[in-house]
Amino acid sequence: MRQIWLVLAAFLLTASLGAASPAAAAAETAAPAPTAQDRVLGKVDAPITIIEYGSLTCPHCAEFNTTTLPDLKKNWIDTGKAKLVFRVFPLNSLDVRAAMLARCVPPDRYFAFIDTVYHDQASWMGAHDPEEALGSIARLAGVSEDKIKSCLADKSAQDAVVADAYTAQKSYGVDSTPTFFINGAKMDPNGAQPYDVFDKQLSAASKS
Repeated sequence: MRQIWLVLAAFLLTASLGAASPAAAAAETAAPAPTAQDRVLGKVDAPITIIEYGSLTCPHCAEFNTTTLPDLKKNWIDTGKAKLVFRVFPLNSLDVRAAMLARCVPPDRYFAFIDTVYHDQASWMGAHDPEEALGSIARLAGVSEDKIKSCLADKSAQDAVVADAYTAQKSYGVDSTPTFFINGAKMDPNGAQPYDVFDKQLSAASKS
C-alpha cells in the first residue's frame, strides 16, 4: 500500500517541480476534455461540460457532493443544460484503492457509488479496515466479492489511476481537490464553492 502512494507521490512531485519551467507552465494551460472512459452524469450532448477532479477521502469534496451538487443536478444537469464528468484525483494510497474500485462499478451505478462514498465518508474512513468498508459499498452497487478482489489486484488499473493523476497535475494544473473546469476553463474561484458561484459561472458559459 505504501509503495503505491510513494509511486504516485514521486510522479506528482516530478510534475510539480517541472511546473516551474516555461514548458510546464504552458502545459498547464491545456484544457481537459471528456473521453470515452469517463463516467458522465447527465446528457452526453449537453452543451456545457463540468469536469470535477475529486478525492474520495477529501471532506471538501464530500461537502460539495452533499450540499452543492443536488442544486446543480436540479437546475443544470437534469434539465440537459450541463453534464458532469467526475475524475478521481487521489491524495493518498487509500484514494488510489478507492479509485481502482470505482472503475469496477457498473456504469449505471457509478454515481450512486460515488454519492454513497461521500455520504458515508466519515463512517468508512473511520472503520477498522477502510478498504473492506469500501468493498461493502461496492457490493451494494452490484460488484461481486470476486470482482472486488480482482479489481484491487489489477496492476494495470493502479497504473492508470496514477497516470491520470499525473496528467491532471502536469497538463491541467490540478493540485488540490475538488478542482473544477467548465468547458475546459478552470473555475475562479475554485474548490467547493456554494451553488450561486457555480450558477453564475455556468450562466456565463451558456452565453459564450
